[in-house]
Amino acid sequence: MSKKHPFVLVYAAEVKRHLRSIEKKYHLLIREAVETQLLFQPDVETRNRKPLEKPLELGADWELRLGPDNRFRAFYTINPENHEVRVLAVGVKQRSQLLIGGEEVQS
Repeated sequence: MSKKHPFVLVYAAEVKRHLRSIEKKYHLLIREAVETQLLFQPDVETRNRKPLEKPLELGADWELRLGPDNRFRAFYTINPENHEVRVLAVGVKQRSQLLIGGEEVQS
């Protein structure tokens, strides 16, 4: 039985800016959840990981919900040929409002 190779996680440069609008105490939690959820089988739909019905303007076509009360969102795209997951944005969901980098985004 062959062992599955993990995907390579690549963070877009904008993600650093997005994280600045999120309390620092959550940064490690977000990073660990992204790594745990997306290194293996990032294209398998779960309760907290699903394809977006319509891609966000930034190009993401998958969403990962994480953190306390699933308040955080990581948006990503998958390149199966390169075995790569590109995290394009990290945001905060507050009721029906999605904030990425402190700015409201239509989801």
